[in-house]
Amino acid sequence: MSTSTTASVSTHILDTSVGRPAEGVPVQLAARAGRQADWEALGGSATDADGRCKDLPALPEGTTHVRLDFAVEPYFLKKQADAQQDAPANRDSGAGVFFPEVAITFAVEPGEHYHVPLLLNPFGYSVYRGS
Repeated sequence: MSTSTTASVSTHILDTSVGRPAEGVPVQLAARAGRQADWEALGGSATDADGRCKDLPALPEGTTHVRLDFAVEPYFLKKQADAQQDAPANRDSGAGVFFPEVAITFAVEPGEHYHVPLLLNPFGYSVYRGS
């Protein structure tokens, strides 16, 4: 929850390759106070069945930049394994995961809420400031 002296952050992930939320993706939150400051790891969460992280840590007062780190490789490896089990004749060459992680960095202002959705597929992603 944002206050007049802090910002707040939320996120969710939609797997656009299947049109469904991405469940079980670990998300880490870091913050810094100023462009030259060191990043402070604040903790993290994982996406729920709706693709949302509802319990990300609060941002400390003075935060000016936020980084969300999405560990998407385990999610895609599980999807690949499930697909191979369901249709072994359609196994791919095992090329692995193109984007093993996605790091999103953005600026914040005190008193504002920032919802930053990740639209994800095996070979691309996009983000935006949601509401």
